[in-house]
Amino acid sequence: MPDQSIKLDLRSYHRAPAAGRHRKLLEPSPGPSPAPSPEPSQSENDVEVDVASYGAVGDGQQDDTPAFREAWAAACASPQPATLVVPREKTYLVKHRSAWPEENMRWWIMFRNVDGLTVTGDGTIDGNGETWWKSSCRVDKKLKLLLSRCNNLTVENIQLLNSQQIHMSVEDCRDVLLKGITITAPGDSPMNDGIHIARTKDIQVLDCDIKTGDDCMSIETGTENLYASRITCGPGHGISIGSLGDDNSEARVSNVTVYKAHLSGTTNGVRMKSWQGGKGYATDVTFEDITMEDVHNPIIIDQNYCTSPKSCKKQTSAVEFSNIRFKDIRGTSATKEAIKLDCSDTVPCRDILLQDVKLTFHDRGHKHKHASATSVCNNPS
Repeated sequence: MPDQSIKLDLRSYHRAPAAGRHRKLLEPSPGPSPAPSPEPSQSENDVEVDVASYGAVGDGQQDDTPAFREAWAAACASPQPATLVVPREKTYLVKHRSAWPEENMRWWIMFRNVDGLTVTGDGTIDGNGETWWKSSCRVDKKLKLLLSRCNNLTVENIQLLNSQQIHMSVEDCRDVLLKGITITAPGDSPMNDGIHIARTKDIQVLDCDIKTGDDCMSIETGTENLYASRITCGPGHGISIGSLGDDNSEARVSNVTVYKAHLSGTTNGVRMKSWQGGKGYATDVTFEDITMEDVHNPIIIDQNYCTSPKSCKKQTSAVEFSNIRFKDIRGTSATKEAIKLDCSDTVPCRDILLQDVKLTFHDRGHKHKHASATSVCNNPS
């Protein structure tokens, strides 16, 4: 809906049902039905659409699908900017899992092709992921919140808890602000990325606190002009660019800055990873003013990334990593090797800068013992 502004105000606590039960789904109604007109909001030119006015009960038992559909359709049809309000202290269940359309099995809440979308509020979206993690897999990862093909997008001050797998994925968007988001899941929850970004340009990620079982942030191919600042990460797998070039694909990542971050107890710190056999590039990347607290592998470049139980076959092509800067990175490493640069034999990483890096090895076997950390460099050019 080009040139349409919609604000989704999450004022409630939403708990997703266990696998096989219900989910919340926002999509237009397939047909018209009687419904109240949107009420004017506090702003003279805005309208406020409350799902309760369309019959949403929020008792955790009734299927509120029709109410959400009608309220969403009304917000979309409004000639003025609209706010879709989800009231406080309610639990909304929408559809049994058996009724999910086959093409929508991956995501729980999705917004697509919305310009001027704002998702905000002080509520928590609880994915109830514990029952899903038992059958977690790398294929068709489940998404809690998918934002796709949205321009001028803002997601602010919401809390995401225990996603089925990926908490939030931003794909094919432009002009994006993610601010003040809190993401929480156990450190052993599988495939449970915090914020996943792909094929998106001009994005800011600010003041986010992420605790999860996979990458706190995963930055994938097609990302351009990303600035992330004041990010807290841990537990988790750190802040990652990649993995890139999987299945011999082409990757393009450029102009990424992570400035001011604190990582604690993560399995990796700041990381770039790519598969052999890929092509393309990741260039103009800066990690700066970052503190590490008992982080395994604080700094990693890995152009030989492989998750196979057997060693991956060597290939002659690779995603090129160039103009990568690690500046003012300090703190403690939980591994003796604090810096690992494992570059490709055929397309070695180049123009790598490490400046003002001060990492010590925290030997947990000796209380309060800090020792010098080491580095490993293979094939840099």
